[in-house]
Parts: sequence; C-alpha cells; structure tokens
Amino acid sequence: MNAHDSLDGFRALLATLPDPDHRARRAARQRDSQLTKPPGALGRLEELALWYAGWRGDPRPRIEAPQVIVFAGNHGVAARGVSAFPAEVTEQMVANFRAGGAAINQLARAFGARMDVHALELDRPTADFTQGPAMSAAETVAALVAGQEAVDPEADLLVVGEMGIGNTTAAAAVAAGLFGGDPAGWAGRGTGVDDAGLALKARVVREGLAANPGREPLEVLRCLGGRELAAMAGAILRARMLRIPVILDGFICTAAAAVLERAAPGALEHAVAGHVSAEAGHRRLLEKLGKEPLLSLGMRLGEGSGATLAIGLLKGALACHSGMATFAEAGVAGGSGG
Repeated sequence: MNAHDSLDGFRALLATLPDPDHRARRAARQRDSQLTKPPGALGRLEELALWYAGWRGDPRPRIEAPQVIVFAGNHGVAARGVSAFPAEVTEQMVANFRAGGAAINQLARAFGARMDVHALELDRPTADFTQGPAMSAAETVAALVAGQEAVDPEADLLVVGEMGIGNTTAAAAVAAGLFGGDPAGWAGRGTGVDDAGLALKARVVREGLAANPGREPLEVLRCLGGRELAAMAGAILRARMLRIPVILDGFICTAAAAVLERAAPGALEHAVAGHVSAEAGHRRLLEKLGKEPLLSLGMRLGEGSGATLAIGLLKGALACHSGMATFAEAGVAGGSGG
C-alpha cells in the first residue's frame, strides 16, 4: 500500500506518478488503422480505446474486472441547513447500498462491476468549515489512506462515488478554494434546495473560504472537504500508481479529483469524465480540468451513477477496437477504409 503518515507523504507521492505505456498505445493505434472501418469512423470511441490501451499496457485490451467504490461521510456544515435532507440519510443510504437497493447497485450489476461501500466514521461528522478546518491533518490522511486501500489491485477500471448529506456544499467550497471565482458560481442545488437554500449555500461557502484562507491543494481538501472527498482522491491516486484507468463521476467526485490535478498537473491523465451532471459547477469544473464529458443526461444523483453508466460506453469502445477484424483478416479490399 502507498500509505503515508502525513500530507507531505502524499505530496511526495504526487511527484512520482507513472506514465502510460506509450509502446502499447502506438501498437493500439496501428491496429486501429487496420480495422474494417473508415479512419475515424467511430469518433471518440477510437481515442478512448487508445487511452485505455496505453494505461493498461495492452494494445488489444478488454474490461474484465471493473470496480465501483462508494465512500460515505458526514459533514459538520450540514447543520447549517444546506441540504434538503437531514444528515441521518447518509447512514440510511449506506444501508441501502449494502442491501443492493440503490441506483448504483443496479448500474454496477448491469455493467458487470464489483461494488464496494466504505462508510467513513459517520458517527463523527467533520467540523463545520465556516468555523475553521473541516479536518485535522491526521483525519485527512486517514481518509486518503482508506481510499487507497479500498482499490483492488486486480481491477482494470475504477469508478469512485460518494454519499454524504452536505457534500455538494463541501465540493463547491473545494472548487472555489482551488480555482477561485464567486462562490455563487460553484454552488448548486444538490439534493434539491430552493432559491433561498441556494443563496445560503453560497454564503456558507464564502464563510468557509474566509475561515480557511490557505489555498495549497491538500490544505483545501483538509479545510473545506470531507472524509469521502479525501477517500475518493486517495483512490484515484492509488489507481494512477497501479495504472488503472478511472472514470470520474459528477461534481463531488470531480472536485476531489481536482485536488490531485492542482497539486500535480497531469495527475488525472488516467481519468476521463464519465458525464456532466446537472449540478451548476460541474461543467465549469470539467472545463478547468480540460475534461470533455462522455455523457450528458441531466443526472445529479452522485453515488458514482453517471460514471458507472459510462462503463458501458467504454466497454463498447474496447469491444470494437479489440474484437473487430482487420481488413486483412476479413479479406476486405482497400485498407484505407473508403
């Protein structure tokens, strides 16, 4: 495990990120040029296949062992009334995940993914970040390590999702801390708050930024994030060290991932954006990261749901790339496509 006992240990790890296998990617590109289709006819599916092949070091890969991990955490800032639901719902939804009754369970099953649920000290919410840091350094490290240790080294694709009443407010605060801008532009309706609730969220984010002036990325995560955001960041980082491709989910997952990118530019090269959610700041955040979403379906559920749905799209890309015949194999004339 890449477990560290300090945030400096994680900063050091972010300086040692592995690259994809460029030889496998070149071989995959060569194969793509010989497949029984006009060049570029599968559009973005072709680039996805090459991206995946490079990270897996296999020019003709398939997805056999995708993993979906849902991390749950509770937030002290929820006491400010920033959610349409009470904090108890976090624990109730964790029970639903474990019983197989949530949307994410159905999607993981539909696309052949193993699903794991990790509840992170739900009986001990983070501190209200309008009054100071949400977490201590030790609490942040513990959550990062929990995320790392949740990743199955045998997985060949990773999706991380979350559950945590109040966490769209935390994600908005993290995004504002990392990228600046008016907090009102990062705050969204989350679980469905009304206009007054939206204004309250923006005010709470503004107060959080004022109470926690540091802008170093891991400090932003510590001061304005939450345990499930830190765990998602830890899992995404662990996947990079193992060269496991990642599909990012919605606003909260993307905010957690953005911490890594701001700390080490290029840290998310192994990740694609599964979808753009209906949450106000998500598209803006994806633009900051240079990530073009695969799907746009108006989803705002969290749980890893949009990213898990995108597993099917990536499986389709690889089925075509790895399963199609070449012109020579098919006995079709005109290898340039035509």
